Amino acid sequence: MKKIGVDARLYSQTGVGTYLRNFIHELSLHSPKDITFYVYILPSDEKKLLPLPSNFVIKKAPYLWHSFSEQFAFLKMLNDEHLDLMHFTYFGYPVFYRRKFIATVHDLTPLLFKTGKASTKNSLIYGIKHFFFKFILRSQIENAVSIITPTETVKNQIVHMYGSHLKDKITPLHEGIGYELAQMKENESLKPRYENPFFIYVGNFYPHKNIIRLIEAFAGIKAGHQLILIGPRDHFATSIQHHIKQFKMQDRVIIVDNATTPDLVFFYKHAQALIHPSLSEGFGLPIIEAAYFNLPIIASDIPVFQELLKGRYSSFNPHDISDIQNKIESFISHPDKQDYGSILAQYSFKTMAQQTVALYQKALESNVKI
Repeated sequence: MKKIGVDARLYSQTGVGTYLRNFIHELSLHSPKDITFYVYILPSDEKKLLPLPSNFVIKKAPYLWHSFSEQFAFLKMLNDEHLDLMHFTYFGYPVFYRRKFIATVHDLTPLLFKTGKASTKNSLIYGIKHFFFKFILRSQIENAVSIITPTETVKNQIVHMYGSHLKDKITPLHEGIGYELAQMKENESLKPRYENPFFIYVGNFYPHKNIIRLIEAFAGIKAGHQLILIGPRDHFATSIQHHIKQFKMQDRVIIVDNATTPDLVFFYKHAQALIHPSLSEGFGLPIIEAAYFNLPIIASDIPVFQELLKGRYSSFNPHDISDIQNKIESFISHPDKQDYGSILAQYSFKTMAQQTVALYQKALESNVKI
């Protein structure tokens, strides 16, 4: 019986965590029974896992990403398992791992936007960490027998940055609507709090998400509409709150931190539109989630959003505050509804999991050596 490992140490995180929770759920439903899957998780996440089939083995791996223990203790753990194939689902991985592996590269944003502003570390520590990030990512990309990206855009970025020799081993596999979101009912108790028409942003508050420009653009929008920023409570949220006060927008721009899934369903169902001003994304799951709820989308004209929505949204130059403001005002005057049904058919975690299994089987049959 073949043994495949899946790195799920980011299971509880946002972003990659959403990908992992849905991927493992679908993998457990559609995986071959003649393969044993070793799922590596942080010990604190064990109780959060849904019941898995008998051919899934949970392995506690108390080794945080970007740590020395990841490079040495996790490496030893994986080597001792003698896996036939390992799937690293994030760029953090033991660089001296020399058995066959597949890698998922979600985006290249840290390379495209190198700035200490995206880190809470001082500039020296950030510079050192960024150097190792570049080294580890290049090692992973060069040594993986197969690379998964969430979009054609990320594949093209990898080929452009690392060379055309990688083109044939990169496969874009689209993500989709999470099973938790699809089956959850809205939190109706929120209705009395949001009586004014509102727009939403969903995601992290990292600098490349471009929230400060969005707030400045929204400051020029006529009163009567609110902007709800939905994301995690962290250092970056605190910084965003400072800018909201600076523009005297406390009553019109509201941060909702750590929203539950029922909360998200409420916001998607009742917002005027989703506004996504990001400068860079690997996929943009909130875009697809908004489309699922048939919520109009006003977003950056970056290539990945153009790829996801085929241009069927109101786009703006994310560097131009006036353009962001004008597109929001234009929508308020003439709301633009889209039917995203045909687009949504292309995005499915189930299909992604099945296609990933096909890549596993192809990798198992290959004679490629690391």
